[in-house]
Amino acid sequence: MYNEPLIFSITGLSIKAANSPITVPITSRLKFSNGTNNLVAHDGARIQALRDRRKHEKRVPLINDHTIYVIPVDIGNPPRTYNLALDSGSANTWVGCGNQYQSTSTSFCTDRPVAVTYRNGYFSGIEYIDTVTVGPGLTVVRQSIAVAHDWAEAYEAYDGILGIGPVALTLGALTKTLAEPIPTITNNLHNQNTIPKDVLGIFFKPYGGLMLETTGQLTFGGTDSHFYNGEIVYTDITREEPASDYWGINQSIMYGTTEILETAPGFVDCGATYIYIATEAYELYEAATGGEYDDETQLLVISEDQYSALQELKFIIGPQTYILTPDAQIWPRSLNTLIGGEANAIYLIVRDLGTDIGEGDSDFINGYVFMQRFYTVFDATDSRVGFATTSFTEATTNY
Repeated sequence: MYNEPLIFSITGLSIKAANSPITVPITSRLKFSNGTNNLVAHDGARIQALRDRRKHEKRVPLINDHTIYVIPVDIGNPPRTYNLALDSGSANTWVGCGNQYQSTSTSFCTDRPVAVTYRNGYFSGIEYIDTVTVGPGLTVVRQSIAVAHDWAEAYEAYDGILGIGPVALTLGALTKTLAEPIPTITNNLHNQNTIPKDVLGIFFKPYGGLMLETTGQLTFGGTDSHFYNGEIVYTDITREEPASDYWGINQSIMYGTTEILETAPGFVDCGATYIYIATEAYELYEAATGGEYDDETQLLVISEDQYSALQELKFIIGPQTYILTPDAQIWPRSLNTLIGGEANAIYLIVRDLGTDIGEGDSDFINGYVFMQRFYTVFDATDSRVGFATTSFTEATTNY
């Protein structure tokens, strides 16, 4: 039986000056069904998709159909609103499941077939050119979208997908012209001088409380200094494939004073919930923390005494070190039962990637729990990813 996804909705107004970054407030709600939400299984699908990319020698978009962020997008004139899943591991925008696409005065069918296969699903359809608005002041004219006529059942919880990954991930989607890329919505907002750069700034507030709500901000075209502290430090997109096709970076990791992962390629992905590291690094972390594998949650569980002794987890990215405090290394205890855990247990959010160091396509994935603690910038203009601390970097929200 299909499990209804964990959904985050993006709503609100924005403030815009001419050709300036535009910030859209995000209101998020965790939505569970059937008692628990198996985040691990769906993160696993993304990891397998990355491995399939190497196997098939093509770019495999990563769609997480369980932890999603839904943004209302207006298409056409008069506009019709579609709730699209926001995903940084893919780059195609398509509609058709749920709220059916309707042609308007701005719609043009190119009759070119489009098809994308994800690890945990697929869609196929026809390319249309239309007017697309992702927020006040954020309108693209003549945007390529796909109108799906076939799709995986898992996607019926929303109306389609808005991909915010690098443009290169669209290669192969146009089935008759495989080498032709499709400009993303952020790419076209920049090309049409609506925003100054092909950049996305992302702020997420950590989970917390029993209301199962969290808020954040998505900035198109740049960054918003209201939501981070100090300076943003950038690192170039890694040159190592396949991480280079995504928002991929190089980093090393230390637990306390011990290096558990030498500098290696991986990527940052808001669609993966947890932090994943190569098996050897994970085993070092497991031994150092004293965590024991929990079958129900598939996470490491530690005692109160072990939590008191937990050391900092340090991510060395370029010239900067980003620190996860003990609180940032655990799953919010207020949400334990929703992932099948015990209410008062302490679960760590670092998981095994399933491949040894240097033997897989990536040695780490910094997922949503990492991005909750650090303002993140996806900069396609200068091929880089940036991070900065926020007011929640050292906050105690999970214990």
